[in-house]
Amino acid sequence: MLECPTMPMTGSFPESRMSLHEYGEQEAQRFKWIESEKAGRDLGEAAIRTWIRQHWNGFLRHRWLEHLQGRTFWIELDQGDYGLLQTAFRASPLIDPILDHFKHGRENLDIILWAMKDHWPMNEVLEILEALDVNSRRIECQFGPQAVS
Repeated sequence: MLECPTMPMTGSFPESRMSLHEYGEQEAQRFKWIESEKAGRDLGEAAIRTWIRQHWNGFLRHRWLEHLQGRTFWIELDQGDYGLLQTAFRASPLIDPILDHFKHGRENLDIILWAMKDHWPMNEVLEILEALDVNSRRIECQFGPQAVS
């Protein structure tokens, strides 16, 4: 059985605390500017909606991984997850391949199927997936036009 120690809650988190929504909005604005330049006209809110639809989930996934690695503290994410990977599952040969799957946008079922195909110990795979709990880390985009479809 793998141990998944949590970080002690000492109240000391990095001074650099960032907001997913603020940084995401900056990225969406950059996207809008670039796409508007390409089109030769201001694409306005439609470009922001496009960024949210096409990029928000991947943006969020990468920020979540940064948070788990202890590289950036994102205030909207679970404080207990910050730096989790610096202590949890370090001895497991599965953590790096599982994180790689997440980096490439794969979901729990994809990882389970990969582990079954490659004959990895399923109890260890499931323990890691449960600890990381990617499904409860999804956050709706809080900026942009109200009617994001």
